[in-house]
Amino acid sequence: MAIRVLIVDDHEMIRWGLRELLRGTDIEIVGEAGTGQEAIEKAEETNPDVILLDIRLPDFDGLEALAKMRERQIPARVVILSMFQNPTYVARAVALGACDYILKGSTRDEIIRAIQNAASREHPTLSGEMGMIAETMKIKTPIEDDAIFLTQREAQVLRHIALGLSNKEIARSLQISVETVKEHVQNILRKLGVSDRTQAAVWAVRKGLA
Repeated sequence: MAIRVLIVDDHEMIRWGLRELLRGTDIEIVGEAGTGQEAIEKAEETNPDVILLDIRLPDFDGLEALAKMRERQIPARVVILSMFQNPTYVARAVALGACDYILKGSTRDEIIRAIQNAASREHPTLSGEMGMIAETMKIKTPIEDDAIFLTQREAQVLRHIALGLSNKEIARSLQISVETVKEHVQNILRKLGVSDRTQAAVWAVRKGLA
């Protein structure tokens, strides 16, 4: 039985390339969408097994589209297909129930395998940093929430970290120095009991801060 797939990407050439890439496989393209809203409508209309979902869309991002699909209880399995190897995007995708996150530079076999694994509910093809994030999110933080106190500024910085911003970008946004941002980041890591920004971003996503 063919795997029914909906392709969501705002670039027509990318959608065309995916159609060609999947030609001759057990995967049937049942629809295409170029915006988040169109993706939701097409998903409800075509009832695909798997949705290949891009991150950057013109109306709202793919992760917001995924959240809206979950609210509407659209049952399709979702594979994020992105050009961004951003740990925060992966953390948000996992938190929202995506079953895999692969890069647009992946090989044909990797993309096909991700779709097939999603459809059959096999373990995802996550590897390296992406796999680490998925595993980290399965582990509850050893620190009780009541034991964590972040200042208002630290909470602001953490939210920016969770959105994937660099120290320089955070400094520009909050109109503070980069050195001050670095100090806040160190305090945040210490208070959360984590060792790096990615784990802090995961914590923030799990707590609904991003």
